[in-house]
Amino acid sequence: MRMCSIASGSSGNCIYVGSDNTHLLVDTGISKKRIEEGLKTLDLKGNDLNGILITHEHSDHIQGLGVFSRKYQIPIYATKGTLEGIKSYSGLGKMPEGLYHPIHTDEPFTLGDIDIHPFEISHDANEPAGYRLECGAKSVAVATDLGKYDSYTVKNLQNLDAVLLEANHDIHMLEVGGYPYYLKQRILGDRGHLSNELSGQLLCDILHDNLKHIMLGHLSKENNYAKLAYETVKLEVTLADNEYKGENLDMFVASRDSVSEIITV
Repeated sequence: MRMCSIASGSSGNCIYVGSDNTHLLVDTGISKKRIEEGLKTLDLKGNDLNGILITHEHSDHIQGLGVFSRKYQIPIYATKGTLEGIKSYSGLGKMPEGLYHPIHTDEPFTLGDIDIHPFEISHDANEPAGYRLECGAKSVAVATDLGKYDSYTVKNLQNLDAVLLEANHDIHMLEVGGYPYYLKQRILGDRGHLSNELSGQLLCDILHDNLKHIMLGHLSKENNYAKLAYETVKLEVTLADNEYKGENLDMFVASRDSVSEIITV
């Protein structure tokens, strides 16, 4: 399996996950042109894609969905609530019949040779979902837009080979920054976003010897920066009561503007 971030951040998200035979996107929150350029670095074209998995209907996750999926006739998979949100998005445009496929959290389905396990996440959207994807004995997951996590989240992220994990904001930067009070409360709330510290704590709960690749993503442009997210998560792991040390992790921060390195498991 391969996983690669084409874009990850509060301004737009698009993640590629695939095998030799099956090619998927998780979210299309950037322009069609940028998605195509990202796929090109993977030696892929839009026609090669087997499906688009949408986590939720916020614009930074579906901005390019209408134009891109229309052009290549790519099936769209999302929960019923998310599909309703997508259909009400003003930038979607008229969609052909038959592209929408409703799915349910905790009900796995298969595309090509990849088994997909949607799981509930806590975010202020209609019916948001994270995704765990498995091919043979290998598994990866995309877990962003988590206001909080619990044992259910941890269960869905156990025994992974690679993970894209949200490290959205530094709490201090957010608290002293220029966002209005209501927005700060939303981000800090149980249906908002994971802070760097919480990201590190969640990582501690899912770390095991075979989790070889960790990508931190969905960073806030205003309330975080890459080095701070990286160092904070690393420190959380080092200080936690486990045998792992932050400096030993194969971890990097996904960029909002450029394609990440390709993770192969």
